[in-house]
Amino acid sequence: MNNTPSRKTFLIGGHDLEMLTIKQILERREDCVVLDKHLRWDNAFLSAYQDDIKGNDGTIYGIELREDIPVKSNYHRIDHHNDKEGLPSALEQVAEILNVELNRLQLLIAANDKGYIPAMMALSATKEEIAEIRRADRSAQGIGVKEERLAEESIAIGLSHHGQLTVVKSQTPHFSPICDRLFPYKNLLIYTDSEWTFYGDGKKELETLFANEIKINKIYHGGGDNGYIGAVRNVYSINEIASFVAQLINKYEDI
Repeated sequence: MNNTPSRKTFLIGGHDLEMLTIKQILERREDCVVLDKHLRWDNAFLSAYQDDIKGNDGTIYGIELREDIPVKSNYHRIDHHNDKEGLPSALEQVAEILNVELNRLQLLIAANDKGYIPAMMALSATKEEIAEIRRADRSAQGIGVKEERLAEESIAIGLSHHGQLTVVKSQTPHFSPICDRLFPYKNLLIYTDSEWTFYGDGKKELETLFANEIKINKIYHGGGDNGYIGAVRNVYSINEIASFVAQLINKYEDI
């Protein structure tokens, strides 16, 4: 592999539809080196590429990778979560770096990743376009027939309402098929024994409430004012997860 300074090296993060679309664009270009460790959202760490980038003095871009190892000045993080939430989607950032124009499908994929279904609706996406992009996104995340069935069972068995908050105890670590089935919702909390994620218009307030946990990278957030915020998988104990869930339910119980 030729990692000369004239070629940009892109490190692929956790797989979803946006990430695979980025990879597809990059692999068509001779001026880019693409490395893909086939990561998921929960294990997308820069250290997965540590041996690959050692000694590479060219320009390196890590796409939605958590920096758990020291980086040099030639490394650049492409992201739109946490401290970079106000930036365009990763797909749009890559397009700007390469000076390429995104087509309509790619723009909808970027909107989906940045702001979910409402962002696609803002671009006048049809119901068919939205359904297909959501299906493709779930597939790219590795969600198959089993996970889709578990999502349905989670809703049937584990759903409850608390004021303006809908709560689902999930039987699968994949929350997106639950979100897609319950949309539209005002405020939604999905959790397992090892993680939780809140979606809805109360997200900004929770950023302030959990500011300390966000600073130490135990809680992540994205998607703008009406986006999502949640605990990184397996960083809290079962009892701590239960405490977070109880805190959120109590907050919305009487609203």
